[in-house]
Order: sequence, then C-alpha cells, then structure tokens
Amino acid sequence: MTEKDHCNHAGLAITFLMIGLGAGALVALLYAPKTGGQLRRDLRRKYKDAREAMEDFADEARDKVGDVIERGADWLEEAEREARKTVTPLKRAMQRD
Repeated sequence: MTEKDHCNHAGLAITFLMIGLGAGALVALLYAPKTGGQLRRDLRRKYKDAREAMEDFADEARDKVGDVIERGADWLEEAEREARKTVTPLKRAMQRD
C-alpha cells in the first residue's frame, strides 16, 4: 500500500468517524430531557466544537500534503541530478564519434 493510499484511507476513516460522532451527539441531544433553549445552546456548542475539530483536521491534512509535495519535489530533483550524471558522459561520448 502506497503512502497516498494510506492517507486516503486514513482521511476517509476520520471523515466517517466525525460523521458518526456528529450523528451520535445529535441523537443524544434530541433524546435528552432539556428545554428548547438548552437544546439549541448545546447544539450550537457541539456545532462549534465539530467545526473547530474539522478545521484542525484540515490544517493537519494541509501540512501533511505540503510535506509530501516537498518530499516529492526533493526526490524529483535528486532523480534529475542522477539522470544528468548518467546521460552527460554518454552524450559527450556520442558527440566525439
């Protein structure tokens, strides 16, 4: 399994986890014996918490994607240097002939 596949599976799992947590919290709030005002206040608080959690997750994902892109660029630069080391002598040899 590649790193990209692993990240995709982890992201999908976290997404479903957040959806499940939100649904569970909503059901728990709806069945709790509270007044309408208390329920609305709790819903706003839970929504705010979930939104902050998703923003944190998005920030972490953005950082990880940036790291992967940076490593890919580094790898590409190294591969280019190695290719030039190999091709340059062959090119010179062909030009002499």
